[in-house]
Amino acid sequence: MKLIFAVVNGDDSAAVSKALSKGGFRATKLASSGSFLSSGNTTFLICVEESEVDAVIGIVQQKCHHRKQFVPSTPSYGSPLTGQLPTMPLEVPVGGATVFVTNIERFEKL
Repeated sequence: MKLIFAVVNGDDSAAVSKALSKGGFRATKLASSGSFLSSGNTTFLICVEESEVDAVIGIVQQKCHHRKQFVPSTPSYGSPLTGQLPTMPLEVPVGGATVFVTNIERFEKL
């Protein structure tokens, strides 16, 4: 058995959950946040047979989309009058998924 940890963007969470359910896979969803943008993510825990790992990863890959998001930048220097300069928004890529697959010695659904 394998345990799949799939960390997905919060915007893609509902689509991934629905597709996993439609594919017959059960998942536990955990709210999580990323360290870079501190944005909301969902971490799915999915336990499957080794032969099903590629199918689950395919579903996650199909439903998680890359997108661009604007975030405020932090000035590295300031103005003599105000101490700070206005920040310009920075465009950064977000989305996609991070997937970890680990071995499971024992799995029970109680």
